[in-house]
Amino acid sequence: MPGSYFVTVCTHGRECTLGEIVDGKCVLSDVGEMVELVWRAVPDHYSGVLADSFVVMPNHVHGIIVLTDTVVGATPCGRPDERRNQLDPGQARGPAPTIGNPRLSLSDVVHRIKSLTTTRYRERVHNGEWSSFRGRFWQRGFHDHIIRNEHELHAYREYIKNNPMKWDMDYENPVNTGDGATI
Repeated sequence: MPGSYFVTVCTHGRECTLGEIVDGKCVLSDVGEMVELVWRAVPDHYSGVLADSFVVMPNHVHGIIVLTDTVVGATPCGRPDERRNQLDPGQARGPAPTIGNPRLSLSDVVHRIKSLTTTRYRERVHNGEWSSFRGRFWQRGFHDHIIRNEHELHAYREYIKNNPMKWDMDYENPVNTGDGATI
């Protein structure tokens, strides 16, 4: 599985702003739904980037990102004249275009997901729809693992699928001391 990565991104301070686990399923908050929409839309904005299995948990996201050999760059949404009439000048509304080197790294992709979700969160705070977060929305950095073969790909897909059912043992669960289950 060349170019496939298992990624974990945590909210700042592991605050459970993305949802809650109910009966082994993550019931997403409005914030969690926004994060899920951004994650799903990544391939629509960047050719050469695929979003495989993923799950939004109360305070983190697990997902598989695949970087293909295709050249990567931003693709505009809607007709240019349509967008010009709808958007305020200077307001970021989508992923930043790729300038210079047209190939995105895994760090570029994760950074863009974190940046766009933070921007959208701040817009909702500014509009009075959501309460403000302290400091930053996401923790710095992210955890990743290169997926080397079909066996690992299958194992990570299963882990993602079953993660909500194992929340009580999850290392990212703030009630655990770090002795919880990990891969």
